[in-house]
Amino acid sequence: MEPIKAGSPETLVKAPTPEDLERAGEIRFEFFRSSGPGGQNVNKVATAARLRWDVLGSRLLPDPIQPRLARLAGKRMTARGVLVIEAQRFRTQERNRVDALERLEAKRRRSRLKGHRQRKVPPED
Repeated sequence: MEPIKAGSPETLVKAPTPEDLERAGEIRFEFFRSSGPGGQNVNKVATAARLRWDVLGSRLLPDPIQPRLARLAGKRMTARGVLVIEAQRFRTQERNRVDALERLEAKRRRSRLKGHRQRKVPPED
């Protein structure tokens, strides 16, 4: 029997896409002034985006994915189980919003993969 490879259908768990989460109203966006260089625009316009998603309170997220997503999120997950992603690389609000959604999608994709168990290898003689 051939071993199961990471990314194969047997190792994936169904998780909602950012679009699913947006339609269900599970993610919220806040916009704030970006830090760093940007000329006169940076002090007047709230272009940075902060995405918030209550992972532990999500109705769409399957239970097996929650701990993996929390582990992947690290310090981006609050003590109450809210994932916070800040995006401020771009000069426009919409582009930063898209960037935050893309980063959420990357985390979601990684959390779908089940970890593999390490097998003990007998010592060589």
